[in-house]
Amino acid sequence: MIVQSLLIAGVVVVVAIVIYLVLIGFILELSVPAQPLERHATDDPGRPVPRRNVEFEVDGTSVHGWFFVPEDASAPRPCVVMAHGFGGTMGCNLEDYARRFREAGFAVLAFDYRYFGESGGEPRQLYWIPYQLADWKAAVAYARDLPEVAPDRVALWGSSASGGHVLVTAASDARIACVSAQCPSLDARDDARGLRGQVGPVGLLRLVMHAQRDMLRSRFGLSPHRIPIVGPPGSVAMLAAPGAYEGYSAIAPEGFVNEVCARIVLRASAYRPIERAKEVRCPVLIQVCDRDALVSPRSAEQTAEILGDRAELVRYPIGHFDIYRGAPFETAVRDQIAFFEKHL
Repeated sequence: MIVQSLLIAGVVVVVAIVIYLVLIGFILELSVPAQPLERHATDDPGRPVPRRNVEFEVDGTSVHGWFFVPEDASAPRPCVVMAHGFGGTMGCNLEDYARRFREAGFAVLAFDYRYFGESGGEPRQLYWIPYQLADWKAAVAYARDLPEVAPDRVALWGSSASGGHVLVTAASDARIACVSAQCPSLDARDDARGLRGQVGPVGLLRLVMHAQRDMLRSRFGLSPHRIPIVGPPGSVAMLAAPGAYEGYSAIAPEGFVNEVCARIVLRASAYRPIERAKEVRCPVLIQVCDRDALVSPRSAEQTAEILGDRAELVRYPIGHFDIYRGAPFETAVRDQIAFFEKHL
C-alpha cells in the first residue's frame, strides 16, 4: 500500500512538472517590457581612430573586429586583444581604450562575440560562455598571425564579464604576455549573492521562469525568448542593479540591442574564473571598483591572493560603471598603459 501511494505521488509530481514546463515553454505569454536605452551625453570622443575592419571564423561563423596599428609601426608591435563585458559590443566605448593604447605604441584587436554586434551567428543576442571563450582563443590566434603583431607579445584586456574571460584564456595559453582585468567578474556564485539581494526572491523566480522558457524553446528549435540586458531596479532584466541601466546608456552606441537570450540565467552561476587563477603564469593587472554593486570586489581580492606576485591589484573608490567615463576612465587607462609598457 505504501509503495503504491509513493508511485502515485511520483506520477502526480512528474505530471505536474510536465504541465508546468509546457505552460512555461509554449503556452503562457511571459511578455517582457522593452527597455530601450536612454542615451546620455558622453565625453567628447575626439577624432575617429584609424582602424581596419577584420574578420575571422569560429566554427563556421564570422567574427568581426577592428584592428588598430600605431603610426610608426615599422616593425611588429605588441598587441592588446580586447572584447567587452556582458552583452557589450565594440561600439560600447572600446575605441576610447584602443585610441590610448595605439597612442602608446600598441596594436589593438577589438572584436564582437558571435551572436552580438557586427559578428554573425543565430540566434541573435545569445550569450553562451563556452562560445565566448572559443571566440577569445580564435581572436588571439588571429592576432598572432597578423604581420603587424609580435606573436609572443600579445596581451589581453577584459572588463566585467570579459575580465573573467581573459583570466580563463590566459590559463589555457602560456604564451599570453600579460592580462588586464578591469572590474572583473571572477566568481559568478559570489556575484549572484548580490543579484539575489537586489532582485529579491520574486524577481529571481521571474528570471528563472524566463530562462526556462528560452531553454525549452531552444531544445525544440523554436524562436528564442529574450529579456533586457539591463533595466532599472525592479524591472525584469538580467542586470537590474542600481546604476546598471544608466551605465549602459552612457556607453551604448546608436542601435545597441538591449536584449539577451534568457537561458543564460540557468548557467551563469556555474562560471568561476577564479578557479583557473592558479594556472595563469603571466602578470595580471586587477582593477577593483570598491563600490561595485554588480560584481564582487572580494572575488578580485581572492584571485589576487591566488596569483601572488603575478598580480598587481589596484583599487578605485568608485562604482562599477564609473570606470568607463570621465576622470576614473583616465586614471584606469593610464594604469593599464603603464602595466602594458612594463610587461610588453
